[in-house]
Amino acid sequence: MPRLKTFLKYWLPVALWMILIFSASGDGQSYKHSSRIIVPLLHWLFPWMSQESVETLHYLARKGGHLSEYAVLALLLWRAIRQPQKADTRPWRWPEARLALAIVFLYSASDELHQVFVPLRTGQVSDVCIDTLGGAAGLLLLWLLGKIFKRW
Repeated sequence: MPRLKTFLKYWLPVALWMILIFSASGDGQSYKHSSRIIVPLLHWLFPWMSQESVETLHYLARKGGHLSEYAVLALLLWRAIRQPQKADTRPWRWPEARLALAIVFLYSASDELHQVFVPLRTGQVSDVCIDTLGGAAGLLLLWLLGKIFKRW
């Protein structure tokens, strides 16, 4: 029973987040779906903005989504690997963060490979870099917050 509890508490959130990422990457119409929301919002907020600028902001918002979804994945992975307990005073361990980031990289690469086989999608090495950078940013932010609040 303790193993099941550990899985449910630490690894199930990781698996669910990975499933969410995978399902989003399987949507061949994702650019079209996000443009239905973001582009009209940008036109409403900035009616004077050129279409080219709106498209650039839409692109940046999509890449920001990559950064944030993989930052969350890295944090969930770090939590699952470390399995912190209440009043955990263990020092920060970089090998835990490196392992979480390596898994982020591998998952991102596999996700981009998956997109090669999805109609209207393309796998891009640049997205793997952005995803991995998002994971690194999430872990760095966690480390900084731990330093600020004297957790490690």
